Amino acid sequence: MTVSLVRMPSLDLIKGFVAVGRRMSITQAADDLCVTQSAMSKQVRGLEEALGVRLLHRGHRSVSFTEDGQRLFQSANASVQQLQDALSSFAASGKRPVTITASTGVAGLWLLPRLGDFQRRHPEVDVRVVAANNTIPDLAAEQIDLAIRYCSEGQAPHSALRLFGETIAPVASPALRLRALDSAQTLARQVLLEFEDPRRHWLQWSHWLAARRWRAAQAKGILRFNQYDQMILAAIAGQGIALGRLELLSSLLADKRLLVLQAPGAAPATTYAYWLVQADASPRPDVVKVIDWVLAGRRSRLADSDIT
Repeated sequence: MTVSLVRMPSLDLIKGFVAVGRRMSITQAADDLCVTQSAMSKQVRGLEEALGVRLLHRGHRSVSFTEDGQRLFQSANASVQQLQDALSSFAASGKRPVTITASTGVAGLWLLPRLGDFQRRHPEVDVRVVAANNTIPDLAAEQIDLAIRYCSEGQAPHSALRLFGETIAPVASPALRLRALDSAQTLARQVLLEFEDPRRHWLQWSHWLAARRWRAAQAKGILRFNQYDQMILAAIAGQGIALGRLELLSSLLADKRLLVLQAPGAAPATTYAYWLVQADASPRPDVVKVIDWVLAGRRSRLADSDIT
């Protein structure tokens, strides 16, 4: 007997299950749908609870279908694909926005502050910004035109265009009335803002201090953040000193919301950079306009005197 519409599970739950089935990975499916891994897991469990059956076997780093899950996926995947094809036909007949994805930090600190300039130059082009994590999904399959990603040259796709590198230096609000972080005594009077990302040691205060042989130096206090843009907002508010990625913060430095603090030794450049990845080697005209604008933005260099 056919299930009535009112008793059908939410389409969001079915879409999430199909995304997991296509990837056979909860993590990759979460990236595809721009949600967290936890939210993706909850969607699948919600569908299992709604149906009263188990759909996936979950291993430590893998998933596989149960018999019920395999049967549902074959039907649901075909149906979702038909719906995607139908929606694509509507999108093709209308005006498509240019979709660009970037991490939350890059979107908030570098892309969005410049977007008003693009709108003034090209009011006829609609832009859709998707904040996601730093992985590089199948852009064409997800109908994403462009991605800005942060990685080493070896990790960047072959066709990616380098936007700019990365220079690390202490930054702080002018409200702190601090021009330099030049001694352990100065450090002892300051609060440090720490971005918690153990995968990238060069963004940690312990690495910066050790490079200056201040390993034993103690700050007045430390505030920790798991999002880089949140840490920078705290620095703007005068809550402490952050390790700034200067090229990413160029607009904040240009309008003096943040200042680069003088420090012993040169500001280190990392091996990582920011890259522009495009889905189509021959993009449509609206996408070309966004690409040209992004590439022009990379030429907005900080003056040498600002990186000291």
